[in-house]
Amino acid sequence: MKSPVLKSNTTPNLGVLLRYWRDLRGRSQLDLSFDAGISQKQISFVESGRSVPGRQTLMAIAQALDIPLRDRNALFLAAGYAAIFSENAWDSVEMAAVTNALSRMLRQHEPFPALVMDRYWNVLMTNQSTPRFFGRFIDMQARQGPRNMLHLMFDPQGMRPFIANWHDVARSLFERVYRESIGRVVDQKTRDLLAELLAYPDVKSEWKNPVAIGFMPAIPIGFIKDDRVLNYFSMVTTVGTPQTVAAQELRIECMFPADEATEAHHAEMMGQPLT
Repeated sequence: MKSPVLKSNTTPNLGVLLRYWRDLRGRSQLDLSFDAGISQKQISFVESGRSVPGRQTLMAIAQALDIPLRDRNALFLAAGYAAIFSENAWDSVEMAAVTNALSRMLRQHEPFPALVMDRYWNVLMTNQSTPRFFGRFIDMQARQGPRNMLHLMFDPQGMRPFIANWHDVARSLFERVYRESIGRVVDQKTRDLLAELLAYPDVKSEWKNPVAIGFMPAIPIGFIKDDRVLNYFSMVTTVGTPQTVAAQELRIECMFPADEATEAHHAEMMGQPLT
């Protein structure tokens, strides 16, 4: 479901936004009234524009519908209130405690790649092993910033030729885009990103609706290096109970060797100087 289309320089209608999120979550007015602890009549009045709820009531509605923080701000603005959640950049002063923690996590994951991405898979931070690892395969300096991990994996001029199980990996990445979307909502920028990925050669449109691939705890990604296949899997971490938009939208991805042979070959490869 697409979000309400708004004219420029206009504030979205509160009732329209509320109906959009309620329909998106598949909740009736009665369902929402139970979860938010308010009457169904009051929800009906808000959606019809007959009343505006107080800030606490609106927060209860937003929590019951699991609305992302960025969109909660839009909800408050539509009701005539100030935005509650900071939308400052991820590297702003108020995010220093979080970014310092991220730096520690990245360092502690050496000698394996670890990186921090925004909600659109743009790389914000890495440890030292990340550029060294990908630099074993391609010239990372030749790629224009901001570096985007999805484009890196799908681009025939990027990592794609070195991925042994590329079709399985590509399908799983589409699935991850949907699963890891903030608030389980694919916004317009994410749809644009998916369209860009579909424009690459030999990418199938049905991958937008992926199915389970075999029976395994995680889908490994195999990188071909010197006639060897190095197998890795990823673990993704998010910030718990975020109170800023930037904190909610950060993703920390850490790569781990999937087997002992890969761990040994990884150490050997990373110990070699870059050519």
